[in-house]
Amino acid sequence: MSVCLSVFVVRSSAKEAEEKIKKALDKGEVLPTEARFDSNCITPGTDFMARLQEQLKYFVHNKLSNDKLWQNVRVYLSGHETPGEGEHKIMEFIRSENSQSGHDPNTRHCLYGLDADLIMLGLTSHEPNFSLLREEVRFGGKKSQKRITAPEETTFHLLHLSLMREYIDYEFSALKFLENDWILMGFLVGNDFIPHLPHLHINHDALPLLYKTYISVLPSLGGYLNENGNLNLRNFERYMEKLAEFDREHFSEVFVDLKWFESKVGNKYLNEAAGLAAEKEAASKDTNKNEDSALSLAALTSSEQVIGEGKGADEEEEEDDMFETEFRQYKRTYYMTKMGVDVVSDEFLAKQAKCYVEGIQWILHYYYHGVQSWSWYYPFHYAPFLSDIRNISELKLTFDLGKPFMPFQQLLAVLPAASMELLPECYRHLMTSERSPIIEYYPLDFKTDLNGKQQEWEAVVLIPFIDEVQTGDIYVFLRLILLLTKRRVLETV
Repeated sequence: MSVCLSVFVVRSSAKEAEEKIKKALDKGEVLPTEARFDSNCITPGTDFMARLQEQLKYFVHNKLSNDKLWQNVRVYLSGHETPGEGEHKIMEFIRSENSQSGHDPNTRHCLYGLDADLIMLGLTSHEPNFSLLREEVRFGGKKSQKRITAPEETTFHLLHLSLMREYIDYEFSALKFLENDWILMGFLVGNDFIPHLPHLHINHDALPLLYKTYISVLPSLGGYLNENGNLNLRNFERYMEKLAEFDREHFSEVFVDLKWFESKVGNKYLNEAAGLAAEKEAASKDTNKNEDSALSLAALTSSEQVIGEGKGADEEEEEDDMFETEFRQYKRTYYMTKMGVDVVSDEFLAKQAKCYVEGIQWILHYYYHGVQSWSWYYPFHYAPFLSDIRNISELKLTFDLGKPFMPFQQLLAVLPAASMELLPECYRHLMTSERSPIIEYYPLDFKTDLNGKQQEWEAVVLIPFIDEVQTGDIYVFLRLILLLTKRRVLETV
């Protein structure tokens, strides 16, 4: 039997800690005088993680030497000095074992953890005997309820992914469903690497919508969306075209409210910018009656139809025009307010679509085959509308593998200034000095945006993205200074 130990990082938020301190002070409690434990130390590259690694090595060696139950166990310990997420390093190990000539295909795997990503990872392996060991999670319990920490008091559940596959196959049996597409659809509601699509939330029945759309469109595709970690762009585009109907359906609910408000204020267009756009469109129609209107969904094709339908048809066409105008302005406002752009051009929307599809492909490759690029990241805080992810079938998606961050680069990239004590002293001023070339990445005040979510920890944190080249150059510069200083010290000895 083999055991692969890989370190998972789980931290509570700084906001939670501040709230606990505030409650304690309000109750008149005396706070401890010693330095508070900074949970951010559970991050690769810190002194805490280095000491933890040594303790884990000692623990494993002690068990193998003195515990009879460990005598026939092979242990692989992958700590913080090996780049990558713990669960993904374990999957890399499993893929490596599978490639060996003498590998037993009936090998059983059991992965421990609560992260829902573990379900996706286990399914991507296509291993017949894969289980997840999970602790029981109870929601809505009283805060005063005692927290169970002892293993013998904890209720554990064993999730057999083979059984889960059977349920998925049963749900989509009429389509000869592949679980790969089910995994892909799970990524569309957002994960650690890309934001969720606008108004597509799990607690608002996003998953049933994704599945229903998939069932309706799959028979006409002639294939699947996710081909073992490779995105079929032609099929994915057709799926997104069908799914884009949700954008209009969602806005139609908003539009009803706009119409009601319009009746109260007596304004034909609630949004002034939308009204101006509609007036401009009407003027262009008068100039060139044969030109197809980009805003009209019910344009009539002959003068006989216009005469036949009469005033009612004109009003219907006018309402359709107004709906499309408001819909376009609704999306334009989203991009302008959320992403801070002045002009929502076709080039901007094309870039949004490409970046999102690129993100989906990167994630698929990461889950199925491992890291495709260490430097890639999704460059926006928000995702585009479904209806704007189009013209993607001919995209050329390429990635540069690059290299992972060095430990102190990693800490500079993820730690807030409040945790600068976790860095070597020579790096700390980069987080606080006004003359630091990367001070912009450590704002004392910043905004958050729930963006349709309910919990504060789900909010979008509006801070700048780290510039890898900039932090890399600074890292190399500081290392050079340290080496020169060390050489001078040695020369004086």
